[in-house]
Amino acid sequence: MSEYAIYVGCVIANRFPYIEAASRKVMDKLGIKVADIPEFGCCPDPAGFQCIDQKTWTAIAARNLCVAEEANKDILTFCNGCFETLKTVNTELKNDGHHLKEINEIISKIGKQFKGTINVYHLLEVLYKNIGIEAIQKAVTKKMDGLKIATFYGCHYGRPGYILNFDDPLRPESLDKIVEATGAKSVEYLKKYQCCGNAISGVNEEAQTAMLESKLKQIDRVKADCLVVMCPACFTQFEMNQGKVNKAFNTEYKIPTLYFTELLALAFGEKPEDLGVKFHRIKLKSLLERI
Repeated sequence: MSEYAIYVGCVIANRFPYIEAASRKVMDKLGIKVADIPEFGCCPDPAGFQCIDQKTWTAIAARNLCVAEEANKDILTFCNGCFETLKTVNTELKNDGHHLKEINEIISKIGKQFKGTINVYHLLEVLYKNIGIEAIQKAVTKKMDGLKIATFYGCHYGRPGYILNFDDPLRPESLDKIVEATGAKSVEYLKKYQCCGNAISGVNEEAQTAMLESKLKQIDRVKADCLVVMCPACFTQFEMNQGKVNKAFNTEYKIPTLYFTELLALAFGEKPEDLGVKFHRIKLKSLLERI
């Protein structure tokens, strides 16, 4: 398929439109063609929703997949959670006839039938596998030389590996390689693959804050200039909650956090004001002065 059905997801669309803006500029620069599908709804969330009612979670995801099937387009999403939900349900329904029959009976009430004719991709996956590091390097007009960047993949991008099946589920490298394609250095740090804590924000705020503090401490120790993530939920945790950590632990963390397409858009020569970076809670002024 030459054109993807773009699936922005709820968090980016409602809270971080500047991530969508940067992603669209990057896709345009690299020649990735996308179509907006207004009929898409919530994925829904692979953590909380699935635990409460798996059948409803599956049916809602199946409806979204049917919308893409009707448009004859593979899904391209920016969100790890959406990626996990949609790809997991797509895989399960393609391989479990009993489950497929049960879900099709449910969604037939709204005139939908899952056929299993499309695939689901994360934007990072398409950039890494289809576009390639060499093409990304050629698109860079403002090299990020001298920047030390910590990366964070999140929990829902590579696991379960037998379903999501792109990067190494335990030691992924695609985000690091894309960061280094800009000229920056990806720095290793302890607890790099440990959960950021966002998923338990509505259950145990104290544990959520402690988990974030644990990660910020390690990122700060390696003197990273910023953190680059690929998940809007993780972006929420690092971008919005460092103040909460500082208050609880008497610290002074102000680590700039970027979604990976924001870094790429800057490296491709886009102006910061056109990307909406002024809307970041942790201001990027000191970082932007270095590039």
